[in-house]
Amino acid sequence: LGPCTPSPTTTFGDLRNAKVGQARRRRIPSVAPPPELQDWLRTFQRWSGPEKLLALDELIDRCEPAQIKYMMQVIEPQFQRDFISLLPKELALYVLSFLEPRDLLRAAQTCRYWRVLAEDNLLWREKCREEGIEEPLHLRKRRLLSPGFMYSPWKFAFLRQHRIDMNWRSGELRPPKVLKGHDDHVITCLQFCGNRIVSGSDDNTLKVWSAVTGECVQTLVGHTGGVWSSQMRDSVVISGSTDRTLKVWNADSGECVHTLYGHTSTVRCMHLHGNRVVSGSRDATLRLWDIETGQCLHVLMGHVAAVRCVQYDGNKVVSGAYDYTVKVWDPESESCTHTLQGHTNRVYSLQFDGTHIVSGSLDTSIRVWDVESGNCLHTLMGHQSLTSGMELRDNILVSGNADSTVKIWDIKTGQCLQTLQG
Repeated sequence: LGPCTPSPTTTFGDLRNAKVGQARRRRIPSVAPPPELQDWLRTFQRWSGPEKLLALDELIDRCEPAQIKYMMQVIEPQFQRDFISLLPKELALYVLSFLEPRDLLRAAQTCRYWRVLAEDNLLWREKCREEGIEEPLHLRKRRLLSPGFMYSPWKFAFLRQHRIDMNWRSGELRPPKVLKGHDDHVITCLQFCGNRIVSGSDDNTLKVWSAVTGECVQTLVGHTGGVWSSQMRDSVVISGSTDRTLKVWNADSGECVHTLYGHTSTVRCMHLHGNRVVSGSRDATLRLWDIETGQCLHVLMGHVAAVRCVQYDGNKVVSGAYDYTVKVWDPESESCTHTLQGHTNRVYSLQFDGTHIVSGSLDTSIRVWDVESGNCLHTLMGHQSLTSGMELRDNILVSGNADSTVKIWDIKTGQCLQTLQG
């Protein structure tokens, strides 16, 4: 090895010149350097580090504010570094993951590379997970906005939920849209899908409305009795009537695609899953239909009074009836696997998530059942009248009752979490 020679110390001038390439750094214009400048600089260069610091300290004390300002303008930019861009992408994303969503949006406005980082799909998925936000199905595909820049559907889901929350908390109150069309007749059922609403009435018709404009876009005419139940998916509408039939409609054209015959009394309830719908009737039976062919696939017999509510998950059928019971069916074998007894009055409402069945009755109670064993896990007491409508998501149940209250329950513990009055 050759003799070891110390590497030259990098000076501030080297940093400045490196930033501007090989070009000379700028000088103070129109001022000739004083003759003593080079001797002064050589003297400064001979001093040790601490001596240079002491000299600089004394020099700063003798400077005027304008000269200090000039020094700051020269020095500050040299120590400003975009450390995010200098880091490997994985480390940069790890650093950004500690920012709040609001700060991430601000960071995205810094430069193009920061925007690409702040749009990272996995980064926003974690932010959504922290807020308990589930990605909507129609946002599963990512879109390429420009070369090298991929739009994040998780970010869109987060912002959408944030806007909804802010609208609930502080949004402007808009005048409600009033959808008029059934005149003085009773509206018996209502379904939402996307920007469309379908209402059924005892005037024998259904109407398809635009939720955006409030206009009636179709009137579905064909039943010879009042419409008492309906289901909707995309442009398919299924209705059940006192004329004992179900009808399958095209909501775009208003055309009746199929009329399903078989029930011998009013079709009071139904539930759609895929291309199959289960209907329950006052004739105490349930029927499973293929809505594409209009064929009745199975008939479920066992209730001894009118069937009032039904749920279907593609595998099991759960029904509630005026005979005070809830039944679990295997539709393929047309057999009843469980009869859930415990209610002391008519069963009017059901929810089924594949594991738990929740039933609401005129006896003022709500019961939670295990679908496999048929055991009653909890009896939810607190309402004073008929529970006519419920929604279940995960372990949270929301029940609407004729006592003018809405209650929120935890079906795992059986406790009432909130009572909404007003």
